[in-house]
Amino acid sequence: MGKSISNAYLMLYNAVCCAGWATVLHLGLPGVISALLTFDVSATKEALASLYAVQGLSFVLNIVQTAALLEIVHAAVGLVRSPVVVTTLQVGSRIAAIFCAMNSPNAQTQFGCGFMVLSWAFVEVPRYAFYLAALITGDATKKTPYPLFWLRYSLFAILYPTGIFGELTVFLAAAKDPVFLGFLGEGSENIMYYFVMSFPVIYAPGALPMIFNMAANRKSAFKKRFARPPPPPRGLVWPVTKVKDDGKEERSSTPTAKAILAAAVEATSPEKADKIKNLKNWRFGYVKHFIGMVDEQCKTPEAALAVAEAGLEKAHSIFEFIDVSGTKIGSMKDAMAAKNTEKFYTGFIKGSKAQSTNRLEVPYKGKTLYGEELRKKVNEWVEYGTIEPSAGEAIIGCIDNPGWLDLKDKYFVLLGAGSAMGPFLVLMALGANIIAIDLDRSGIWQRLIKIASESSGTITFPMKVEQSSCKDTDEICANAGCNLFTQAPVVKDWLLDLYPGKAFTVGSYAYLNGALHVQVSLAMDAICKALTEKRPNTSLAYLCTPTDLHLIPKEAYEASEENYKIFSKKLYCIVMSLLSGGKFLRKNAYKTFKSNDGETFYSVNEISVAQGPNYALAKRMQHWRAIVARSKGCIVSSNIAPATSTVSVVQNRTFAWAYEGMPYFTPYEIFAPETSNAVMSALLFADLNSPTSSGNPKTKLSNPNQLFSYGSFNGGAWRCAYEVDSIGEASVLLYFSRLAMPYVSAVAVVGVAVGAKVFGLF
Repeated sequence: MGKSISNAYLMLYNAVCCAGWATVLHLGLPGVISALLTFDVSATKEALASLYAVQGLSFVLNIVQTAALLEIVHAAVGLVRSPVVVTTLQVGSRIAAIFCAMNSPNAQTQFGCGFMVLSWAFVEVPRYAFYLAALITGDATKKTPYPLFWLRYSLFAILYPTGIFGELTVFLAAAKDPVFLGFLGEGSENIMYYFVMSFPVIYAPGALPMIFNMAANRKSAFKKRFARPPPPPRGLVWPVTKVKDDGKEERSSTPTAKAILAAAVEATSPEKADKIKNLKNWRFGYVKHFIGMVDEQCKTPEAALAVAEAGLEKAHSIFEFIDVSGTKIGSMKDAMAAKNTEKFYTGFIKGSKAQSTNRLEVPYKGKTLYGEELRKKVNEWVEYGTIEPSAGEAIIGCIDNPGWLDLKDKYFVLLGAGSAMGPFLVLMALGANIIAIDLDRSGIWQRLIKIASESSGTITFPMKVEQSSCKDTDEICANAGCNLFTQAPVVKDWLLDLYPGKAFTVGSYAYLNGALHVQVSLAMDAICKALTEKRPNTSLAYLCTPTDLHLIPKEAYEASEENYKIFSKKLYCIVMSLLSGGKFLRKNAYKTFKSNDGETFYSVNEISVAQGPNYALAKRMQHWRAIVARSKGCIVSSNIAPATSTVSVVQNRTFAWAYEGMPYFTPYEIFAPETSNAVMSALLFADLNSPTSSGNPKTKLSNPNQLFSYGSFNGGAWRCAYEVDSIGEASVLLYFSRLAMPYVSAVAVVGVAVGAKVFGLF
């Protein structure tokens, strides 16, 4: 009911706005077209200059543009998925331009004002019509009429620059208009002047990023529009949740994800499980239920394991497996237990490089740190709060114990070997034996095999044919690899039989977007489960995300509290918090959990709503497997990695901008991929070798979830004043403010000079 009401309201809003802007075009365009047909430039400029004065146009324009203030409200309350800060800046700048035009005769009567109004109208009519069509059809990507779709994502290339040009002429004309400058009364001219001139200063650094962002949005939208239909479900798939009237099966992630989390929580609290099952707005309401799950796990060690085991059991039982012919085998659990007739051959490449020295090297800001220089930097990170002391101790342990880096007799199974955040490069450089699992795409294997061939290590990989039948490397690469979705049971069989007697460390590094992330995580988990149960001395490795709910040391919690006391008094933070109604800059030191015997566990809630419930579920399943495997005697390395500027992340311009501004919120630091790879590999080596590591099952923990409290290289996320999900908009604004600073400084210098001249100082 609520959804239908909000959709009806948005339809009405978009229809009215579309009609309003169409009216602006109807009133203003005829005169301009008539002037254009004379082929007289001066007549066209005169028509544009007189456009604002066309009878009725300014009245409609002022109403329809002012109505856009509601779009800020829509974004703030979640009616639409638009960033609040960006929407506020875009709408606010237009309102400022309208204010100048209304109160400055000079601004109204210069041709740039007409340019601005027509540019706006030509953009807004198709934009609102597109939104209306998207609401009616229920699909903004594929079902909206193509002409509307094309106009929505193409007109900006011409009309954004012309609109910005027109707005700048309005601001500049108003800045020279005595009528406008006297708006606040005699003696206040300087206030109005600096007010209006602040907008060109903001536009200078902000215009191009806005246009580039729209270009990126266009590319993404067209890619989705013309994407091929998804292939028929094969391998590990989400279960059928609905059968439509036409017989088509629907496989929605929401009911399944809710069922998995509810099953996990039901192991200790049927009441909380019922709340999950009855939750309507799962997409934006899931976070509190993940928090409730952790609360249940903190009550006793047995509860933590019961929740994890129940969640994993449900996931393996509810997901389906369909063979290549389209026949449903049963659940993923059934498929992993079934006997397979398919098998892989084994490919093997030995590197040609001599064994390297066992020295930990960390690339950092153009340098390679090692030895005492690396030790100094690690201590600086610890002192600043960027990493936890236990992580610093683990990395320094690798410096002091080079034998931990002697990997010539160590075997690492990398599920997702080519992952940007995986340890493949570090392991190869140290001469490890890598068993690589990745997609059967030649390009992936060309890269992996080339790196392995030039290293001191070895690479073993699944193949469709005997390696000896391949005439060259290209043919080997063409036949290498596998698909975890469709071939997880076969991969499991191949790994169980590979290198008998050798201890494997199995790392889960594959990553995909959205619902696919849950699927690939479950496929990897099925393999990890089989190897830990059937292959002695198997250890597991994971990279934990900083954007999750973690139990943290008391010292980190108190440091976050102290940072909050400092930052909450800063003017910028106060303003951002007030403007967002508390949505931005939320306190990081979240809450404490109590065990049944009275022990206090401290936490930070870094779950990012923007990443969605599928991401949270995929990472939580890894947590579950980690603590279950550790409870059964496996060494488990599962440390929190820092925010890292990987290509997949920074190609999203909003994330890239946020990353530039986040270090303002100490002790945040964003790391380059090569740095993250090196330090996370060091933490892995420490976990595999140090008897005091939290990953060692012999190390006593009060609660299994404390496995993730130690060895955290979180980039400052734990000790920051604010939740990571609440600093994005503020960080973007800081980034653009920094870009604008040279222009602001220049204006300030000019202002001081003008003021000095006015007051007769020189």
